Amino acid sequence: MEPEVSSPPSRIERRSIDVIPDAERHGSPINQFTLWFGANMQITAIVDGALAVVFGADALWAIIGLLIGNLAGGCVMALHSAQGPRLGLPQMISSRAQFGVYGAVVPLVLVVLLYLGFAATGTVLAGQAVNEIVGVDAPVVGILVFGALTGIVATLGYRYIHMLGRVSTVVGVVGFTYLGIRLLVGHDVPALLGVVPFDVATFLLAISLGAGWQLTFGPYVADYSRYLPRHTSERVTFHSTLWGSVLGSQWSMSLGALIAAIPIADGGGFLDNQVGFLGELAGGGAAAIAIYLVIVVGKLTVNCLNAYGGFMCLLTTVTSVTRAASVSRAGRVAFIGAFLVASVLIALLASANFLDNFRQFILALLMVFTPWSAVNLIDYYLVSRERVDVPALYDPDARYGRWNPVALVSYAIGIVAQIPFMAQALYTGPIAEALNGADISWLVGLVVTAAVYYPWAKRTTDVPAEMIYPVGTVAAR
Repeated sequence: MEPEVSSPPSRIERRSIDVIPDAERHGSPINQFTLWFGANMQITAIVDGALAVVFGADALWAIIGLLIGNLAGGCVMALHSAQGPRLGLPQMISSRAQFGVYGAVVPLVLVVLLYLGFAATGTVLAGQAVNEIVGVDAPVVGILVFGALTGIVATLGYRYIHMLGRVSTVVGVVGFTYLGIRLLVGHDVPALLGVVPFDVATFLLAISLGAGWQLTFGPYVADYSRYLPRHTSERVTFHSTLWGSVLGSQWSMSLGALIAAIPIADGGGFLDNQVGFLGELAGGGAAAIAIYLVIVVGKLTVNCLNAYGGFMCLLTTVTSVTRAASVSRAGRVAFIGAFLVASVLIALLASANFLDNFRQFILALLMVFTPWSAVNLIDYYLVSRERVDVPALYDPDARYGRWNPVALVSYAIGIVAQIPFMAQALYTGPIAEALNGADISWLVGLVVTAAVYYPWAKRTTDVPAEMIYPVGTVAAR
């Protein structure tokens, strides 16, 4: 690889899948807290929390289950984030160290689908909020406006996404606090708790919804910590990311669980119109417009993460063949534009039956991403012990090769092992049936994949003696 040369700051980020040189590192771990807190203070997280109650859980047990899931999944997600400062790389590029330069394309394709799904479902809800603000009924208007806003911020890149995270943190705290007060004043909240008897299946569903929410951030979380100074404490990065994401998501999901528990006779009806319901809860008028703006800002933050991460994954897939380590600004705009066009088209075509489709989408994604997380984390922390040959990640003829059967087979075993534990609309496994429909496949995927991969990789992985960076990226100390 050619030596890295730093350049003056630009409105459009110039780095992509290449290593961030020490001279261009900046920021502090607190930025991880505000980014992930703000990204989770948003309406889709409210919907995710409501799903546990919609599908049968008591609001109290749903909130407890969601907390357990958020903490469990958040720990896994934050371990990925802690890799960012040391590697200086987007998350999925580092997967080449486990799967091989070509082999990493397998999970990459699935990650792109993840981002498209989240971007599309989020665009549906944010588009509704835009329409309420401007006073139009045509869904296409709000979806296109929101898609354009996402494209602008995602194209500008890292600094602006973090800036938006800080804004959405403040806006989200104010807006969601107001909604919480309105909920307490307008409804008998204690009466919403303990209404439905404890049920193992729905409690496990709540845990899975919380864990799934956090785990699906794993494939791109290091994209937003990779600019931190290289010697930033991993522990601090871990905790900043963990608590930002868990506190933001738990706040939103708990609000969703309580809202979903309101009886129809008492003004419930969140299922029919999620955005409109929040506007009514706010009190209508100017207050409703303000809440619609809160929805747009929160969704814009996380949608930019999806578009930016999708761009990184598309570029990582293409460069596995071209062997390039970066892309021009024009290429950056083209990749992000293509991703957003696809997500907007999906949003326009797939807005019906949103709640049920979203539940199935989240749980199905767990099946393919938990084994990837297990392979990546086991390798980085226990097998390679944070020693990576970074230049070799861009060369299929170097240390990591084209395909790594150890990781690919372990990944496949982790997926297959989950099938009996699945509880999906299209298929419910025999063990899930015995558990009254409880889906714990994500946990099985993590444990089985780790158990298969660790001893096998320990014997076969070619680990460098120390961390190897490209020439010119590490400053002398």
